[in-house]
Amino acid sequence: MSFARPQALSGIHPDTVRIAAMSAAIALNAAALIAVMRPMVAEIVTFTPTPRSITLIDHPTPPKPIPIPDIELKPLPKAVPKTPVVHHEMAPPPPQAPATTSDEGMLQAPPVVAAPATPGPAVEAAPVEMSLAYVAAPAPKYPQQAIRGHMQGTVTLRVLVDESGKPLQVVVESSSGHRVLDDAARNQVLGSWRFQPAVQNGQHVKAWARIPVTFDLRSI
Repeated sequence: MSFARPQALSGIHPDTVRIAAMSAAIALNAAALIAVMRPMVAEIVTFTPTPRSITLIDHPTPPKPIPIPDIELKPLPKAVPKTPVVHHEMAPPPPQAPATTSDEGMLQAPPVVAAPATPGPAVEAAPVEMSLAYVAAPAPKYPQQAIRGHMQGTVTLRVLVDESGKPLQVVVESSSGHRVLDDAARNQVLGSWRFQPAVQNGQHVKAWARIPVTFDLRSI
């Protein structure tokens, strides 16, 4: 079965017909959309906005600044240091002889007697430094702790000797490296040693002497 193509469409390309149909459909849809939206457009055009009332807020008036009075600054007076009060004790005046009467009946002043000078405290001279000879110098006892620890060495002592040759003070000037040896030498010299006293200007005086004390395990 066959159909005859209309005369009007003969010679027209199929794409042209399709484009024309689509254009017609778009035009119809646009016309329908405009017809539907026309009332809405009219309402939007005729809408008049209601003005809003604006309320103004009154700000409080700022307080006036308080004027600052001018103050004159004066420097503080300088503190005057207090002078310490020193109380001097005055010696009582020497007794005076009573006034005598001369032959002519006139009073004569008593003779002035000078007060005796009060001797001040004697100032002891500092001990001198010198080498002193030994009167008794027993060897110090070797401590058992030092023997067990194989300790040995030489201690240098500084000894203060009085006028009789007796040690008054012993100071370790150079250590042996072992406290036990230093203490043994110091105690031995302070307790048992005696010296020839130092002589200065023909008198015995105190003196410092420097004494070495050696501890040697071979001497045991």
